[in-house]
Amino acid sequence: MAVAEDRTDEEIIAQIKKILEDYVKPAVDSHGGVIDFVSYKDGHLQLILGGACSGCASSTITLKMGVENMVKHYVPEVHTISAEDDPNSMVDPYYAMDPFMENFDTYESWNSDEPTKKE
Repeated sequence: MAVAEDRTDEEIIAQIKKILEDYVKPAVDSHGGVIDFVSYKDGHLQLILGGACSGCASSTITLKMGVENMVKHYVPEVHTISAEDDPNSMVDPYYAMDPFMENFDTYESWNSDEPTKKE
């Protein structure tokens, strides 16, 4: 996609943040994940993965196939994207709360023969 006019970094960053806020965050938030903007410079976008995304084996696929494709499509100035796990996330992605599980008191009750539903 050709860039019609040169844009300032501030304009590019504003568009990146809007895409992250409107499209990416709702998708990853639905399963306890967080993806935040860190920086943009010379065509490189740096993100941080938190919540259930931090340390998740699928985060690379989400980043490359989802986030990167979307951002590059709408912001042609972005050429590369990288992300690092948030070391302060303190969420184990393998034990993060599944939205389905909100209906149950505990994982233990869900794993029993008769799950205990919240009233």
